[in-house]
Amino acid sequence: MTLPKIETVLSETDLMTRIDALAERLAPHLTGDWTAINILIGATPFTSDLMKALARLDVHPVLDALWLESYRDARESSGRVVVRADIARQVTGRGVLLIDDVFDTGRTLAFARRHMLAKGAREVITCALARKPWAPEGEGNVDFHAFDAPGRYLVGYGMDDAGLYRGLPYIGALD
Repeated sequence: MTLPKIETVLSETDLMTRIDALAERLAPHLTGDWTAINILIGATPFTSDLMKALARLDVHPVLDALWLESYRDARESSGRVVVRADIARQVTGRGVLLIDDVFDTGRTLAFARRHMLAKGAREVITCALARKPWAPEGEGNVDFHAFDAPGRYLVGYGMDDAGLYRGLPYIGALD
């Protein structure tokens, strides 16, 4: 299979620098009992590297995962968020850090926030690797993000095109 033309948006080195900086901004907010929740599947590489960056700062949240789906194999959200697999650990009385790959329409993180609060989380902080230019502002905004993404279709570092290119160590754009 021949790779399509994928333009590098953020190199692996630049990604790690941005994630370390994000961990520095997040760390002061993660005191006490926290659970970091990886929103599957796209945020997995980001979650892994963010957890390592937090550990280097002596911040150690419990890790869990929530598999939400709104895209399937399409390039645009269906507008409907479905829980494919729920978290395994209780979050009652704990802070929850929701970790997603791309903050785009805001639907996924808004759904996940409501879901965690309904499960008894004392507070929820949202975090995304990339924030798209048209993403919601104000109350619907993501709390923290590593970089402002271009308004292009992103692949690599966990992000895919119909399941392909998740393993690229950088973030690229397909047009």
